[in-house]
Parts: sequence; C-alpha cells; structure tokens
Amino acid sequence: MYNLPIVTKNLIIINILVFFGDIVAARYGISLSQYLGLHFVMSDFFNVFQPLTYMFMHGGFSHLFFNMFALFMFGPVLEQTWGGRKYLFYYLACGVGAGIVQELATGAHFYYLQSGMSAEAVEYVFSQGADAIRQHMNFVNSDLGALNMALNTATVGASGAVYGILLAFGMLYPNSQMFVFPLPMPIKAKYFVIGYALLELYLGVSNNVSDNVAHFAHLGGMLFGLIMIVYWKKKGRGYGADNF
Repeated sequence: MYNLPIVTKNLIIINILVFFGDIVAARYGISLSQYLGLHFVMSDFFNVFQPLTYMFMHGGFSHLFFNMFALFMFGPVLEQTWGGRKYLFYYLACGVGAGIVQELATGAHFYYLQSGMSAEAVEYVFSQGADAIRQHMNFVNSDLGALNMALNTATVGASGAVYGILLAFGMLYPNSQMFVFPLPMPIKAKYFVIGYALLELYLGVSNNVSDNVAHFAHLGGMLFGLIMIVYWKKKGRGYGADNF
C-alpha cells in the first residue's frame, strides 16, 4: 500500500473504511446502503447524491476484495500515465456513468414488470413497498415482490468505475499480456476487455437479475470510459497527463 500512487491508495482506503463503517452502523440498526446505495429514481429511498456515494458501498467482503484487487492491479498504471486529477475524474465519472446506465436498466425492468399488473397493485407497491423493505420484508405475492425489489433495493459497489479502469487499460495498453484464470496462456489486454464486455452484455440481456449482479452498470462504466478516452484522443489528450 505504501508504494501505491496517492489517488489509488486513498480510493482503496476509503472503500475499506466505508465497508467497515457499514458493518458498525448495522449493529446500531442503521443501514448505510439504504441511504448511500443507488436506488431507482422513483423510490422513496432515492437521493440525488446516491449516483456518487453508491460506488463506495459494497455488498460483502468478496465484493469489496475483488473490486479493490482490480483497482490495485490496474489503477496505478493509469494514475501514473494520466496524473492524479485526470485519473480521479475518470474513475468517478465512470462510476457515475455506470449508475446512470443502471438507472435506465432498472427503469426498463420496472416498467416491464408493471405493464402486466393492475394500477391498484402498482400503487400498493409504491405506498407499502418501502416500509416492507425497512422491516427487511417483502410481499408474498411474487409479482408484487419483484416490482418492489426493482423499485426499492439498492445498487452498490465500485464495479462500474473499476470496469472503466479495465477498459482504459485495454485501450491504452492493448498488447499487454495478462494471465487470466483459468486460461492456460496469457491473453492480450484488448482481447480480455472485449471478451469481458461481451460477457457482461450477454449476462445483462439474458439474465432476469436473479444473480444479483448489476451487469448494465458494468457496461455503463465501460461505455462512459470509452466516450471519455475517445474524446481525449481526438483532443490529443488521451495518453498522458495534462492540465486537467
């Protein structure tokens, strides 16, 4: 940790501190994820700061570990290439962009679910669903329960920002060799990134959210990262630090 560049190091420290803060708060009956996690914009739990704060929350130790490990592996290279300010802006923008895409995906899923329900049932979810979640409960009826989950459960994690970091590494250092388990041979970074993006797209389209993974948030982080890098390249600012 002592040899990490300052922005990457502080991002890892902040994520770890927030994770343990969430554990401590839970012992006092306070759910930080409920306040800081990203909720659908129509939820009673939604707040305007959540597209930023959600990326510092995590759903468990393994979730935190793998995100921070990826940040530890790839973040320093980008920070040294771009400089701290540009790197931090990119990281946060990818995280916020991932949140925006996740909101759109949640909205599409929500409206798909409610299209097959009566207006009274939908209104019932709006009026009673948040209270059920506060009590760690949900509706027995599967349709009402699914709609309530879409409306009132939070998205958390740095994955969107981290996927933006992976995308940037693959674009800036496309021919770098990477060893990826369980592949028996190294793979170039550009192929690793393309393969990961296609996998997330497949999982996002084919999955019915039962795996509890925000695949479209991952894609959103990569999409916003791609937009920024292409823009910076056109401006001649893609491969180095600048007065950002």
